[in-house]
Amino acid sequence: MSASAQPSLRDEVGKAREMALGAIAGAADSMGLRKVAAELAHKQSALNAVRAQLGKIADASEKKLVGQALSEASGAIEQALAAREAELSAREFADQVARERMDLTEHLSAPQWGAAHIVTQATERLEDVFIGLGFQVAEGPEVETDFYNFEALNMPASHPARSEFDTMFIEPFSDDHEANTVLLRTHTSPVQIRVMQSWKPPIYAIMPGRVFRRDTPDATHMPVFHQIEGLVIDKGITFAHLAGIIEAFTKAFFGNDFTSRLRPSFFPFTEPSAEFDIRRANGSWIELGGCGMVHPNVLRAGGIDPEEYTGFAFGFGIDRMAKERHAVEDIREMYTNDLRFLRQFS
Repeated sequence: MSASAQPSLRDEVGKAREMALGAIAGAADSMGLRKVAAELAHKQSALNAVRAQLGKIADASEKKLVGQALSEASGAIEQALAAREAELSAREFADQVARERMDLTEHLSAPQWGAAHIVTQATERLEDVFIGLGFQVAEGPEVETDFYNFEALNMPASHPARSEFDTMFIEPFSDDHEANTVLLRTHTSPVQIRVMQSWKPPIYAIMPGRVFRRDTPDATHMPVFHQIEGLVIDKGITFAHLAGIIEAFTKAFFGNDFTSRLRPSFFPFTEPSAEFDIRRANGSWIELGGCGMVHPNVLRAGGIDPEEYTGFAFGFGIDRMAKERHAVEDIREMYTNDLRFLRQFS
């Protein structure tokens, strides 16, 4: 190739570069840009056509200059492609966001805020009352063993009181447990044993929580419900202290117009035992729960010497408490998630 022809290759490189940059800038969208990139990479593109002639240049210095021009053009084209791709992608994403934008603004005639469930409200209020009386709150597992749910509470396998609990057993969670020894707790009393085993006397504790029984739902029963237990272990505790706490709780929770009474009863984990009732302001009575002095066998199961310490325990249903407090006729209404019902207590 003659020397007069060689400068024209550099001119062709410049023209090819400008054409490529123009095509890149003129791409209207990402698809169009990909098409331009494919055409520029084709072996018949203007720049590649010049590159194919590079080996025919006889003059080494001129060949170097043409090669440098090709390299600079390729670099400029790559940069232009990357910049244009970023620009088009950002614009197309913004357009997509604008197209798919949804107006999630809520227009309410009056703000309506959520509130704690009626049972949660009762639980929190009960906790506040007992904390004010000097108690601490304790919790325990909902999946229990036969020992904590029955045995430690003075109810061995042969005890007839077990028949009163419609227990839901589950598969053992390890090889250490036999069949029908792992269950969903039927009351919150197992927490009393765990507290006695882990806390040192004096103990003043309440244990609210969810419990499970194989009950058919009706107006006053649910298979899943809530209880709260109270436990006091100290030196010199008597039945009079129990009656005093029940009365103090009654007035603190219901008001000074309410009072309480104790009626003899039987529970395997307390001796003596009693039912306690609450008298409403209108003079009528309602049974609230059970109570009594902690049985010596239960104290021993909890690792406490009954010769040194005595104590009392009491328990009642939180769901029933909420039901009575708000005059709910059917306990099932509290769990239907009907907003018309729930908003009455927000």
